[in-house]
Amino acid sequence: MREAVCIERGSRISRFFAAFGLLILVLLITAPFYGGRSDLYLLVEIFSYLALASLWNLLAGYTGLVSIGQQAFVGLGGYTLFALTIFFGLPPLLAVLIAGPVAAVLAIPTAWVIFRLRGAYFAIGTWVVAEVYRLIFAQVSALGGGSGTSLPTQIIQSIAPTRAARDNLIYWTGLGLIVAVFAVIYLTLRLRWGLALTAIRDSEPAAESVGVDNYRTKFLIYFLTAGATGSVGALISLQKLRISPDAAFSVNDWTAFVIFIVVIGGIGRMEGPLIGTIVFFLLREFFASLGPWYLMLLGAFAVVITLTMPKGIAGLLAERFDLQLFPLRRRVHFLEQKSKDSTSSASADALERPGKRQKPGVSTKNME
Repeated sequence: MREAVCIERGSRISRFFAAFGLLILVLLITAPFYGGRSDLYLLVEIFSYLALASLWNLLAGYTGLVSIGQQAFVGLGGYTLFALTIFFGLPPLLAVLIAGPVAAVLAIPTAWVIFRLRGAYFAIGTWVVAEVYRLIFAQVSALGGGSGTSLPTQIIQSIAPTRAARDNLIYWTGLGLIVAVFAVIYLTLRLRWGLALTAIRDSEPAAESVGVDNYRTKFLIYFLTAGATGSVGALISLQKLRISPDAAFSVNDWTAFVIFIVVIGGIGRMEGPLIGTIVFFLLREFFASLGPWYLMLLGAFAVVITLTMPKGIAGLLAERFDLQLFPLRRRVHFLEQKSKDSTSSASADALERPGKRQKPGVSTKNME
């Protein structure tokens, strides 16, 4: 007996999920034709949280940069949208796209400050920077100061002439944004960047020893996630049509809930934010009416998940059922094959049945 090696990246489950995902994407694209206004609003909200959770998972789950200040870029993206539309007259949908690069540029001085910190100090530093941004925009009277402001009516009407058309365009923008976020994250992790990020997360000295530029890699991922988070923040503000410092830079809405989603779904796995977002919105749908008890329930649920499933729901499914919806790594399978000699001997044994011996002078080869 000898073993043949089969190296593959995808599996039957991942290929089935890819086909199923395309079907879901088609249904989502056509949702405005059969869904109501409230359904589209909810879907855009789901897209926003899924994008934020996926980006935070890339930052913390793969790079090891545990940030509790990503609300800084949500707020920056939202205020960039309002500034570009009110002061410069740009179309709101175009401002959503431009808000990403603006947030990424502002992430450069932010990274220069917080990358000097490590561990818990880095996490606290990101939150402090977010609070600084909140206090700065609270002093900008042209954008409403501490009480905030709303988009002018003429800007809202410039999106589309009717409310239904505006809702559809905002919905399709959100759908395109989440598809782009998933595609960028997936392609990034499929490249050598994915291995570099995992190496940095596991051990920075070991990563440097094999030639990984830790600072450059972490900076680029931080830059990328900040830009994408800025666009998501602009989309959130466009959907709400209003912005204020407390809402735009809310640590509870844009960081605490996002961390909850990633932790229960499975940190360090692409499937984690997807599963976590579904669970989060199901819990919110059934228990949000409980008021303060709702937040206590979320905390208790997170504690139970972390104690019983340290790797999250996605990690448990991967360990028990080898379920990987987004194949990122190559896997080696050993296939047993019979050698020619063993095959020949097996054929000869099959010919020699009990009670029937070969006649003298007749070879096995001729009988075959």
